[in-house]
Amino acid sequence: MADRARTWAALPRDLMELQLGQIDLLTAMYPSEDVVLLDESSRELLGTLREWCDSSDETTPLPNIPPDLAFVLNVEVAEGLSSSAPRYLQLDVTLPLRCEGAETPINEPPSPKVRIRQPDWMSRAETSRLGADIPGSSGDVLALIEHVKEAASRYLTEREATSSCSESPAGGAPEDASLVRAWFYFPSISTRAKRDDLVRHAPAHGLTGFLLAGKPGVLCLEGAPRDVDAYMRFIRTESWGDIPPQHKKVSERYREPLRAAGAGRAFADMQEITDVLGARRGERANRGDMKALEAWLGERGLGEAFAKVLI
Repeated sequence: MADRARTWAALPRDLMELQLGQIDLLTAMYPSEDVVLLDESSRELLGTLREWCDSSDETTPLPNIPPDLAFVLNVEVAEGLSSSAPRYLQLDVTLPLRCEGAETPINEPPSPKVRIRQPDWMSRAETSRLGADIPGSSGDVLALIEHVKEAASRYLTEREATSSCSESPAGGAPEDASLVRAWFYFPSISTRAKRDDLVRHAPAHGLTGFLLAGKPGVLCLEGAPRDVDAYMRFIRTESWGDIPPQHKKVSERYREPLRAAGAGRAFADMQEITDVLGARRGERANRGDMKALEAWLGERGLGEAFAKVLI
């Protein structure tokens, strides 16, 4: 197999100028020195790229450069909220400097990447939800930043509203009154890295449940509806980002409200139970024992869900 790294080439001069122009726009909009933060290596790289773009010699080769230029952006959010203390987000921004295929013409530079550093005023789950909503195909870094700021402001507005309701003397439903248990069906799931991601990222979204890998696969998630949805978006865009869309086969089969049924969570954490249910069948030993799963769910009072998900 050919070395994939060799198929990546530096952006053409006109597209490189567009990438540098995005940094110029940000520094013009945020002139304060503590907003757009570039470390020494990024500053040196930026200078090298400017010299190359400004060169009148079109044949001058671009020096060997890294795949992207990274910097940190400090932005204020929550403008107009009743909270007296300003809220800030630190965003890790990377601008791609290379494109795939030296002979493949492109009309615009690759999309920038924006990742959110967890602030002290947001939980890991909230930060993950916010990050999962960032569009992955926008070529405009300013649009991405505005999207993050607006989404963060909405989260804070919702938090204020929730806080006001919880402090109301009239009382109300308990915090976990809206918990659900969602069941997802996979025709097949076997890749170890993808399985590990499903388990590892669930706690950050406040979710509990289990994963059964194989043919078929079953994913059970317990948590707030918004957390379940944000987690699945994160999995599809981040963990499954390298999987062709036609292969991202997963369907939600059943979603039940927990408190309405008079019960809370059935699971204390997130775990994979593939090996717990015993030996698997099939030519590749990847077919799970559905009878064992039915019995396992029945022991936990979840027997009715088996028919809704797998029959």
